[in-house]
Parts: sequence; structure tokens; C-alpha cells
Amino acid sequence: MVLVLSRTYFPDGTNGKLEWEGRFVCYTIELPRLNNTKQVSCIPEGEYVLRKRYSKKFRWHIEVVDVENRNAILFHPANNAQKELKGCIAPVMKLSGSGLGLESRQAFIKLKSLVYKSLEREEKVLLIVKS
Repeated sequence: MVLVLSRTYFPDGTNGKLEWEGRFVCYTIELPRLNNTKQVSCIPEGEYVLRKRYSKKFRWHIEVVDVENRNAILFHPANNAQKELKGCIAPVMKLSGSGLGLESRQAFIKLKSLVYKSLEREEKVLLIVKS
């Protein structure tokens, strides 16, 4: 499975559109592009492997593996990148501004279901991030 995240960068946040096989999955919000600085920047463009991850805070979610100079980069629900993200990616159903979105929990459930089905079939899940 290959997911493609096409981004648009703004000074106060990053918005994206996530697609699978050319079909819309959801939008995304992230922090602005600030040279991959930990806790304040979105991750660099590139190709990443996704995997299941569990934590007490987010329960079952999706981890972006092997991000250069970063760890624990996740897909998890959030509607405001500046207030709720520290480098992670939040799926949203609607964009409402730069780094702002709506209905994140609903988008996350949709994305997680899609990704987990592939992982349960032991397929490799890739994320391609581009502008």
C-alpha cells in the first residue's frame, strides 16, 4: 500500500491531502516547515514506512518510521497543529485554516482502518510526502 501526502506550506502551518491509489482519504494538518526542528516542524518530504503503535495517551495509532533526527512521529487526532502537535501528522475531514482542521477523530478512524487492514495482510505500508 502506498499513501501519498501532497502538502501546501504556510508560515503558521502545513496542510495536506492524503490519497491512496489516486483516491481521496482525508486532509492533514501539520506544523510549519522549519528545517525538521524537533517539536516545532513538520517532517521532511520523502518516503517512510508506517506501522501500528500503541501508547497510553493515543491508544492504537500509526507511527511514521525512520524520520531523520526524529522519533515518535505519529498520525493521531488533532484539530490545531500549533496547540496539539509536536511534529506529528493529524488527519482531518475538512481544512479550516493553515494547520487547522475539523473532524479529526473521524478522519483518523478512517485512515487507521485503511492502514491496519493492509498491515494485517502483512503488506508494507509506505507514505510518500511531497509538495
